[in-house]
Amino acid sequence: MTRDLLSDLLVERAYLLADGAIGTNFMAMGLESGEAPDLWNLEHPDRVASLHRQFVDAGSDIILTNTFGANRYRLKLHGDEDRVDEINRAGARIARAEADGAGRPVVVGGSMGPTGEIFQPVGDLSFEDGVAAFAEQAVALAEGGVDVLWIETISAAEEVSAAVEGAAQTGLPVVATMTFDTAGRTMMGLTPEDAVRHSHGLAKRLVAFGANCGVGPGTLVDTVLGLTRGASGDEVIVAKGNCGIPEYRDGEIVYSGSHEIMADYARMARDAGARIIGGCCGTTPGHLRAMADALNDYVPGTPPDRSAIEQALGPVTAGSPAPEGGGENRGRRGSRRRRG
Repeated sequence: MTRDLLSDLLVERAYLLADGAIGTNFMAMGLESGEAPDLWNLEHPDRVASLHRQFVDAGSDIILTNTFGANRYRLKLHGDEDRVDEINRAGARIARAEADGAGRPVVVGGSMGPTGEIFQPVGDLSFEDGVAAFAEQAVALAEGGVDVLWIETISAAEEVSAAVEGAAQTGLPVVATMTFDTAGRTMMGLTPEDAVRHSHGLAKRLVAFGANCGVGPGTLVDTVLGLTRGASGDEVIVAKGNCGIPEYRDGEIVYSGSHEIMADYARMARDAGARIIGGCCGTTPGHLRAMADALNDYVPGTPPDRSAIEQALGPVTAGSPAPEGGGENRGRRGSRRRRG
């Protein structure tokens, strides 16, 4: 039987810290706009390894491979659709080497992002072709040595179903996260409650389910509250929010989140019910270290209400009503922020 390191660690620990952004950190390392980050597994493996190592050093218990866009449909945009196996194996091996050298257990998640296609009947991609594309990527990641397949940034129920069915063909554990960035819903209209209930009927029972990316850390925490409301009680919820709100400055996109904001986000995500917490776009190893420090010995409090979230983290895109509460958390965070 394949050892499930992620599940083992979740039994041992109250929470796990995931990693931060790949693409936006690579841009700071020289990635050009329009260039496929996944190709760096072959062209600049030293830079990929360096970023993984920085996240591990910052405290990450989970690192995701640089393979978010390495499915046949996304790679076709760059004329590299015939290199799925090569790119994914390379990405898995780079991350595996850094995890194995950490001196402590570090989970390697094989990142599988969306195809970029719209599934039938709205679009042209058949469910069967979607499953085949995800299976092709999943097999390569498994053979490269990942511990778990990590499906992320999905908007449609059909696509998450196809991705999980494809990933399940490897026999590895599977995690999935969706993106809620349109008035508290995914682009295809799913609420957090709908999404977590949909996850109960997938081809394979997930080790964890949650949300990533989206509008900003405030909306992400609010989304986690919705996920916990839809959960059956024993789900492990993932929170992997962006580092603040993206802003256009001097011709480029920057993220507004400070180390302090991301530390507050990490604690609020724990209060909301998340057990796997990391960052998405804009989240650097420095932000991750601040999150690790904030979570160390932290005892989760009452789930925050929306006003507390907005006070600490910024605007929340309107979604389903959140329960009131969290006054003590607001007070505790207020004093912590003043000390920052």
